[in-house]
Amino acid sequence: MKVLIGNAWPYSSGSLHLGRLAAWIPGDILARYHREKGDEVIFISGSDCHGTPILMKAKEEKKSPREVSDYYHNEFKRYFEKADMSFDIYAKTDSPYHHKIVRELVTELYKNGYIYEKILEQNYCEECGEYLSDKMIEGTCPYCGGAARGDQCEECSALLDPEDLIDKKCKVCHSEPVIKQTKHLFFKLSSFDNDIKALVERDGRYWRNDSIKITKRYIKEGLRDRAITRTLDWGVDVPFPGFEDKKIYVWIDAIMGYISASRKVAEERNEDYKEYWNDENSRIYFVHGKDNIPFHTVILPAILYGLNIGKSEIRMVSSQYINLEGKKFSAAKNWAVWVPYIFDHYDSDSIRYYLTIHGAEKRDSDFTWRKFINSHNGDLLGCYGNFINRSLSFIHKNFDGKLDNCGLNEEIQRKLKNLYIIAGNKIENGEFKAALEKIFDFIKESNKYFDNEKPWVTLKEDKERCRNTLYNCVQIIANLSNLLEPFVPESAAKIRQFLNIEKPIWSFVELKDVSVNELSFLFTRIDKSKIDEEIQLMIDARNAE
Repeated sequence: MKVLIGNAWPYSSGSLHLGRLAAWIPGDILARYHREKGDEVIFISGSDCHGTPILMKAKEEKKSPREVSDYYHNEFKRYFEKADMSFDIYAKTDSPYHHKIVRELVTELYKNGYIYEKILEQNYCEECGEYLSDKMIEGTCPYCGGAARGDQCEECSALLDPEDLIDKKCKVCHSEPVIKQTKHLFFKLSSFDNDIKALVERDGRYWRNDSIKITKRYIKEGLRDRAITRTLDWGVDVPFPGFEDKKIYVWIDAIMGYISASRKVAEERNEDYKEYWNDENSRIYFVHGKDNIPFHTVILPAILYGLNIGKSEIRMVSSQYINLEGKKFSAAKNWAVWVPYIFDHYDSDSIRYYLTIHGAEKRDSDFTWRKFINSHNGDLLGCYGNFINRSLSFIHKNFDGKLDNCGLNEEIQRKLKNLYIIAGNKIENGEFKAALEKIFDFIKESNKYFDNEKPWVTLKEDKERCRNTLYNCVQIIANLSNLLEPFVPESAAKIRQFLNIEKPIWSFVELKDVSVNELSFLFTRIDKSKIDEEIQLMIDARNAE
């Protein structure tokens, strides 16, 4: 099966915090799992370089938008690698290839009758001397009364137009904008009500509740056409005469990144990218946070249908929010755990494990330093790492690191085979936390098996039984290297090195001639004093703002 996995594209306007990363880890879990199954996978994401946040950051730092976006794009790439995110490409919207593909796609939508010209009354800030993009306008949501931007409400996720806002103001100078007429291009989103309805009916059983609820709300309210151009000098050029003072709007530019990035990977493999997008036997996963649901469940599918692609099954993996020590993450207030900091000080597997086992799949979750350090010391070191180390070091010390085939326990074999099926089904259904919990339940059982068999006793009293116990432990460990590869790939790779396993596969394996290489600890204990230290560092950083 061909599988396309698309992670949401972050604005390259500032460092990422852990709350953002939490929504994207599932994409890598899916990619590694499907590769293990032998599926043909394209796993993509990239930096959104053309948004208003980049322009604002550039003004603030007195740099060009490209300097700002390149800096953070490179930082993202560096730390996604540290997080073991196995992208086939991590692209950026500010690339010649992406610009070319976006212009081609916009031209195709125009030819297909889904783009039209319209005179628009647009907000203009006389104080700043410029037309305001939707994100540069702030006000009150007409639906829920919450704080909102000109494109979306931050409270209820409603998609908005600037004219919908109550008490709208310029985000920079806070003056009230005036209305000026200007010519823009619009996408006929309103033409796709029935298509989006059909998509929910066809694939909605694989979506999380919020994705279904929000999408149905948009359908009920009626989809509205959206402007695809904006009056700016930073972004993708409009491919039609008369729009030289405009750029392609960032919302459609970034969404088309999924197409341009997958096309780039497919071309390098001498494949047709449409086989991933337009085949009923293929599957697409879109991985994103709650705030991005309508862009992935409504707007992106509509664009695909407008381009005559999008027949593949589409599964939405939308996450709720993750809080920090009981409060919302806030970049503005510097209440955050920044991705560069945590990956420079802690193991990638520890972070990935925590964000999965405490994942915000159905409701908001919370990151606390106490839970994080306790989960590392307890689950990873005390349970998982302990089982691996005690089993393999016993073989290394007492059997010169070698065991012959001495019979696999049938019950253990049955449980391992079932675990592949159960965990695999849960991964494909977006139940990553439940899948990981099942695997760790089995690790706990395996520790009990080791304890009950008492190899330190049978080594003297019944060496054959001791050998058999350890042989079964090795088979458990070999299969754990497969089962845990999607979740904690760094330690899974170390296990494969210990046991001379070439690559992970999502299938039961038995190592009949066991040879254990030189060992090292999978994890080391984190002193609990770090809990208070890390909390104090966050408080100091917030108070310094």
